[in-house]
Amino acid sequence: MVQTPAISENETVLIELPKTIGLYITQEQFAALAAANRDLRMERTSQGELIVNPPTGWETGERNCSISGELYLWWRNGGETGKVFDSSTGFILPNGATRSPDTSWVSQESWQALTPQQKGTFANICPDFVVELRSSSDSLNSLQDKMREYIDNGTRLGWLIDPKHRRVEIYRRGLAVEVLDNPAELSGEEVLPGFVLSLSRIWG
Repeated sequence: MVQTPAISENETVLIELPKTIGLYITQEQFAALAAANRDLRMERTSQGELIVNPPTGWETGERNCSISGELYLWWRNGGETGKVFDSSTGFILPNGATRSPDTSWVSQESWQALTPQQKGTFANICPDFVVELRSSSDSLNSLQDKMREYIDNGTRLGWLIDPKHRRVEIYRRGLAVEVLDNPAELSGEEVLPGFVLSLSRIWG
């Protein structure tokens, strides 16, 4: 089944679907689709449903870049070992879904525990830290479902940032979701020691 996000009536999303693909796709078919449609961000649910995400608007792209850039600078300056990834990176979660957080980080310990086979095109791992940035076309419920999925599959800390309402939902393993209204900054806590994200550029 192909799910598409809200798209304006003037936009058209074209994807190349081989004739051998039915309503649900395997991991191998998903990898082939992603390679054939590099201009689109695609995800796969744990049930094998394909989700097609069109390119973001400039505001969301700028905000994503700012968040990823701040996380990269923290990593480069020795904040912590591990690997930082942008929104184009897909991960195969333990439940079988292939997800692409807007920004993510995997600890060195988690990354080194992977076998060479698990470090394939889409690494078989759920990031320790994820960020989802809500755009004007994103359903809040669907993003909240994704955040819960990340936590259920091993994420230790996650931020769901909603610029329109200046609200942040913080997800932590084993704890209730914390909702912050118009916070000035966010802390990486013990997961990302010393990382602080100022939200002044995100709120605009």
